[in-house]
Amino acid sequence: MARILAIDFGTKRTGLAVTDVLQIIASGLTTVNTNELIKFLKEYTNKEQVELFLVGEPKQMDNTASESEKYILPFINNLKKEFPSIPIQRVDERFTSKMAFQTMIDSGLKKNQRKNKALIDEISATLILQSYLYSK
Repeated sequence: MARILAIDFGTKRTGLAVTDVLQIIASGLTTVNTNELIKFLKEYTNKEQVELFLVGEPKQMDNTASESEKYILPFINNLKKEFPSIPIQRVDERFTSKMAFQTMIDSGLKKNQRKNKALIDEISATLILQSYLYSK
């Protein structure tokens, strides 16, 4: 088996999470500046076997696409072009940022540590991946 890599795409930063090779455990990988994301993914996939990219799909409460979808779609097209052999699946990411923030509170992180937006992005990617694994 190979890893599944989840992507919480943002215009500035992108959170990444990955499974173990048995696809049992979701773990935060890192947060990358979005302008360096494809380069990072190329380096990562050269070292690790990835069988699926999960890309968060932000939706409004009425199930329509979020405003940020207009930035995600060009990224997905680029991802398909750069990694034609790795399939891409979308996962509803509603509330992941709020859940990530609550996770930080529940973990006992101090207020100034909870302001770390990169950590929120990484935890959000982990939540996206975890929800996918639960649904399998």
